[in-house]
Amino acid sequence: MVSLKKSYSVALLVSACLLVGGTAVAQQTPAPAPNYPDSIKAYVGAAKKQIKTIKLEEFRALVDQQKAGLIIDVRQENEFEDGYVPGAVNVPRGLIEFRIWKLVGFPNAVDMGKQMTLYCATGGRCALATKTLQDLGFTNVTSVDMVFDSWVKGGHPVAKPK
Repeated sequence: MVSLKKSYSVALLVSACLLVGGTAVAQQTPAPAPNYPDSIKAYVGAAKKQIKTIKLEEFRALVDQQKAGLIIDVRQENEFEDGYVPGAVNVPRGLIEFRIWKLVGFPNAVDMGKQMTLYCATGGRCALATKTLQDLGFTNVTSVDMVFDSWVKGGHPVAKPK
């Protein structure tokens, strides 16, 4: 009898945990922003001071007017597959130095002035990728300082791979 009561108690406890967990998932509570060391915040902040940045609203206007140039999503492939700004191409930040060239005309006629607008999940990776492209000699690169979840929640268009 004691064993049956323990089993019942455990089942109730597990059910309660699943219910609470399920509620949190159903509400899609965003994960808290990552907490990085001050050195990382300073590093990204320094990069942002050396590049051109725009906010979500300005980016949306450029997208709507088809004036954003080459839109590059520098998130990882799995993040991109979950949804992206229509017309964007995925070039993860860790590979940007190597994969950008085909997009700008290599090997025939490389366009170092090609307009490129980069975004990511929270604005950090695209700032660093924008700085990298500038360091490589690209002259018309802009970083979007936005949170991608805000783009989605704001009802802006989101595409998914086919």
